[in-house]
Amino acid sequence: MDTLAFDSDDLAETEAFFSQAYARMRIGSGTPGGNRAQLIRHATDMVSTDELDLRFDMDYSVTPLGRICLCVVHDGTIEDHAFHGVRDDFGPGDAVCFAPPELPYSGRIRQARYNITMLDPDLLTQVADLVPRSRPEPVRLTGHRPHSPAAAEHLKYTITRLQTVLAEPGLARQPLVVSTLTQHLAATVLATFPTTAQTDPTGSDRADAGPTALRRAAAYIDDHADQDITLADMAAAAHVTIRTLQYAFRRHLDTTPLGYLRQVRLTHAHHDLRSADPEGDVTVTEVAARWGFHHPGRFAALYREAYGRTPRTTLRQNAR
Repeated sequence: MDTLAFDSDDLAETEAFFSQAYARMRIGSGTPGGNRAQLIRHATDMVSTDELDLRFDMDYSVTPLGRICLCVVHDGTIEDHAFHGVRDDFGPGDAVCFAPPELPYSGRIRQARYNITMLDPDLLTQVADLVPRSRPEPVRLTGHRPHSPAAAEHLKYTITRLQTVLAEPGLARQPLVVSTLTQHLAATVLATFPTTAQTDPTGSDRADAGPTALRRAAAYIDDHADQDITLADMAAAAHVTIRTLQYAFRRHLDTTPLGYLRQVRLTHAHHDLRSADPEGDVTVTEVAARWGFHHPGRFAALYREAYGRTPRTTLRQNAR
């Protein structure tokens, strides 16, 4: 995990930094006497989240980013944002996708604070599994605004959770935590924006979603729960598409592949708590993070539902 900070009132320096941090761009200032720009970035190989504070009016023209670029505006406005026939203005509370990864865009920022979250477009395809593997095509967003206010709020909540984890070194170093949140972000983007992805199971999906595929996937999850595995990995192990895999788990176990993975990891966490050295310094938070649970309250609720007591109680009972 990488952390990056930038703070400058030199426009040329800001342009050079933004060109390196995003993509080649040209910027201009419409605010005499002050061009203060600040940025804090937390990033992994697949996703990054930036908090920006521009205390001046800035025109921008950006070459294609090659990544899905999400923007959440806190204060100020972004005006005349344009790409490929689209022109729009964004204000406080808006959550949007700036542009398709392959297209340039331009616009004007008016003394705004905002968040930029970027993710690898391949993540959407891995989560959605749009087409059979013999004809791989990337999933594309077909609109830049969420399809509902509720979807926008859920996207903002997911981005905030991701920021919180990446900003906390102890959690950011836990690969299962970061992997789980990254996949959740990709799934949230698919649920937030109109896309080319087909999510309903086809006749072929129903035919392939039998007990054999389920057993293969479950065995793979059981054997690799301590590793950074994705829906694509599970589907490959079962020799089916991700959509078929999801349908198989719904049909036979009334859950999702990630829900099953979460239950397996919860079982491992329970074992670790029961096996903890009474004289050691093991904590519930440490065990939860080791198995991909970044939110202590959520972990405690899941644990209590499964085992009828809190994880702290298990740890304390073991220490006696």
